[in-house]
Amino acid sequence: GAVLRVADPVWWGAALAWVVIGAAALYGGPNGWSRWPAVLRLALGWLALWVAWLALAQARAVGANFLLSTLCLVWAADIGAYAAGRTFGRHKLAPAISPGKSWEGVAGGMASVVLLAALWVLAIDRHWPVDSASLYTQWVERYGWLGLMPLALLLAALSVVGDLFESLVKRAAGVKDSSRLLPGHGGVLDRIDALLPVLPVALALASL
Repeated sequence: GAVLRVADPVWWGAALAWVVIGAAALYGGPNGWSRWPAVLRLALGWLALWVAWLALAQARAVGANFLLSTLCLVWAADIGAYAAGRTFGRHKLAPAISPGKSWEGVAGGMASVVLLAALWVLAIDRHWPVDSASLYTQWVERYGWLGLMPLALLLAALSVVGDLFESLVKRAAGVKDSSRLLPGHGGVLDRIDALLPVLPVALALASL
């Protein structure tokens, strides 16, 4: 069947929106977010979900390996941040938004992403029968290893932005969980918050 092909400017528009709007929202904190018009907040939320869904579908059309490598970047950042934050966390990242997050956790998440990217290129893409090049191999082929690292770190940073943004929305609403659909996990949005910026930006970077 035909595969939906979204124009690259959509991904770059989403990337710009996450950088500008995301930064503005995080800078203003929960109180600042509450002062944004309700209709604007609702529209931005639905738009973020819709664009991320389109990005998920297009990434799968590129290849399962490409999609999985992008998803695993977010999971590696999350796991690395949790482990490093619990072990070494001393300096709070954004206490007014998410008191549990630390700069040490961010560093651990980024280190995990760099390690994952290197292992994916050297082990999985070179020795496994994958259906497509991973996001990381695409970068290495175009920009070399020195280009891979900053791009991987950029997506790791955006995963933090997505995580903080969802925490901001919950704190502004005065709720602990985004829903009760996944008890003990903070709700569905807690499982996908970091993917919302990472998926479209990954496709934007893949289009370079």
